[in-house]
Amino acid sequence: MGIDHGDARIGIAATDDFGILAHPVETIDRLKTEPVERIVQLIGLRKIRTLVIGLPVRMDGTEGTSAIKVRKFAKELRRHLADDISIVFVDETLTTSTASEKLRAAGKKSHQQKSIIDQAAAVEILNLWMGEESF
Repeated sequence: MGIDHGDARIGIAATDDFGILAHPVETIDRLKTEPVERIVQLIGLRKIRTLVIGLPVRMDGTEGTSAIKVRKFAKELRRHLADDISIVFVDETLTTSTASEKLRAAGKKSHQQKSIIDQAAAVEILNLWMGEESF
């Protein structure tokens, strides 16, 4: 399952049963839903074995305050997960802009993307990891 962590929203994506194709699942609005609880529910429903969390790395390869927030979130999430579920981080550099370009190419204007951009970025994060796994 792919996670695009944000201060306001968290995008969630998952693979098909064969782990071949990533698809959007949902956007968690942090003001309306407790994200750790919802992610744990999704893990159980989808029988997830690996969480792939986008890590915001600066263009020079260093980690800043955003990466610290993501690592803190992952640590909190880890406390609620079974030991057999792994958490991996993927450099999420440019995933949101790539997702936005793909949505535009599919006919979605910028104002139409707000509700789905986080899910689309999570799909990009998951696709990056799946591409790394295939080598």
